[in-house]
Formats: sequence, structure tokens, C-alpha cells
Amino acid sequence: GLRPGVVGPNAEQDDQAMPNLADALPVYRNLGVAHPLNDCSHLPVVLADSRAADKRARLVSPRTERVIRSTGRRHVPSFRSVGYDSDMQPVLLSLGPVTIYSYGVMMALGFVAAGWVIRKELQGQGREPDLAASLVLWAAVGGLVGARLLFILDTWPAFVADPLALILTGAGFIWYGGLLGGIAGVSLYIRRYRLPWLRTMDIVAPAIALGHGIGRIGCHLAGDGDWGPPTDLPWGVVYSQAVVGWPYPPGVAVHPTPLYEWAAYSLIFVFLWHRRTTAHRPGALFWGYLVLAGLARFGLEFVRINPGVLLGLSLAQVMSIPLVACGACMLLRPAGAEEKAR
Repeated sequence: GLRPGVVGPNAEQDDQAMPNLADALPVYRNLGVAHPLNDCSHLPVVLADSRAADKRARLVSPRTERVIRSTGRRHVPSFRSVGYDSDMQPVLLSLGPVTIYSYGVMMALGFVAAGWVIRKELQGQGREPDLAASLVLWAAVGGLVGARLLFILDTWPAFVADPLALILTGAGFIWYGGLLGGIAGVSLYIRRYRLPWLRTMDIVAPAIALGHGIGRIGCHLAGDGDWGPPTDLPWGVVYSQAVVGWPYPPGVAVHPTPLYEWAAYSLIFVFLWHRRTTAHRPGALFWGYLVLAGLARFGLEFVRINPGVLLGLSLAQVMSIPLVACGACMLLRPAGAEEKAR
């Protein structure tokens, strides 16, 4: 029979595949399965024939295959000269049955940093700083639910085949689902306590950018499959210890897209954090975040391994378009039109 797994960095030497959470799911060629606490995986599941272990199949995404074909070779120059082997720490600590993953730690730090930013801004406005903890909690709950729901929709055939396995697995969280779910959770809290929606979202916007950037460091440390196509640039990375497995032969380096995203969202945070001290209409920071973050994600998807879902665009790019359009339209609205939304 066939058993799903992800080929480990030394699979060709020891003739074995590294086990994966895919063991709990039906086999689908286009379904990527991530390690627990990772937000998503974009590598197709590798099928290994248990009856003929010496005949392994290694799959790469169509976009990566096109990049490799365009270079006219399977290998880029060795990472010893053009890149580096990422000093990854997918697992920070293991104590018996307790395992602490780097992605989970960075995600938690992202929430803590976001809470600190919100608290500081509330204090600066003379408002109750303890609201920060509640806002972060509602955002976290809504974000996790939204991220999982979008993952289920994105992998609908697998969900229909085995709903319980897909719901209970620790893998499978998609960022834009988390963003929309987080906004919904915060909005419910705002409505419940009758807070001004636009002004509160302005407080939250820089925190989202900062927390997202910190979370991407966790993606880099874990090697959760969010990297880009092969590259011969000096900063190319070899994720040889990736939790989802490393699908390339020795000497192939890839774009460290999680670090690109960290840099982009950090710059967005700095801009919004500075902009908050200048005169602006209520909601301008939040709408500006949607525009800047949406444009950043749309562009960075071109150096990230993700399958196309519409006109060659990835799911993240497709979702970026309406968010950017929404933010831009709201920024361009006449000032008087926003009075009712305060």
C-alpha cells in the first residue's frame, strides 16, 4: 500500500521517509500537511511505496518545477558559495511527552508583542490599558477559528473524506482566514462593550503587523514550507531540517520568503506606529494596514511556493485583491462619510 510522508534530508541515504501528520489523512497529491503549530504547508504530500522503498517519489509544486526548468538545470550552485544552511530550531525543547516548537513560541511572542503595543497606545490615549488583554484574547480565538475554517475550505476534498481527522490535526492554519477571523472576534468585543470601531481598529492595526512579522520568524525557524523557489542569490537558504521535509537535492538553496515577510511587516509596523502620532481620520491606520499588508503579500507570493487557484494567482493573492481594494476605497472616502462609523 501507499503511506504518506515527507522525504527527510537524508532519505536517499537511509532509504526512509520522515513521518508526517499526513499519516492521519487520506492521500491527496495536492494536499500539504504541516507539523503541529505550523500555520500551513505548501509542499505536496510525498507518496512512498512501502512495498518498494527504493522507489520513492519526490514531488515539487508546479511553480517550482517551472523555475527549475527555466534555469535549464535541476541544481543551483552549492549553498556553500551562494547561500547558507539555515540554523533552524523546529523544536526548542523536549521534556518527555512535552515538546515545545519554535513556531508555537514565536506565535505566542507575536500575541504578547501585539498586546504590549495595544496596551501602550491605550495608555497614551488615556484609556483603560487592561482592554489590551481582552482585545488580544478575542483576536486570538477568532483568528485561530478563522484560520482553520479557511484551511478546511482550501482542502475541502480531504475534509469531506475524513472531517474529524482534518479538524483535530494540529496543522492547517491559513493567515488570511486568521486575519478575517481576528477582525470578527475584535469586532464582537467592540460591539459588546460599545467601543468606537474605527478608533479601536486604528489601535489594533500596528499590533497586527508586528505580531504577523514575529510569527513569520517562527515559520523560518521551523521550516514549515513557506519558502520560495530555488535561487542562486547569496542569501538563499537551505532548510535541511524543515519540519515538513526538504524536497530538494543537496546544493539547492531557496528564497527565505518568511524573512522577506518579516521585513515587510516590520516596516509596515514602523510606518503605522509613526503615523499614529500625526493627524489622521479615524480608521486611516486600519485601512492603510489592509492596503500595505495586502500589497506586500501579493508581491511576496511571487517568491513563495504556492499553487495557483485563479489565473495563475495563489489563494493569498486572490484574497489580497479585495482587501487592498476595500482599504483603498475607505481611505479615499470623503471625511464626512465616516462620521456614522465612529
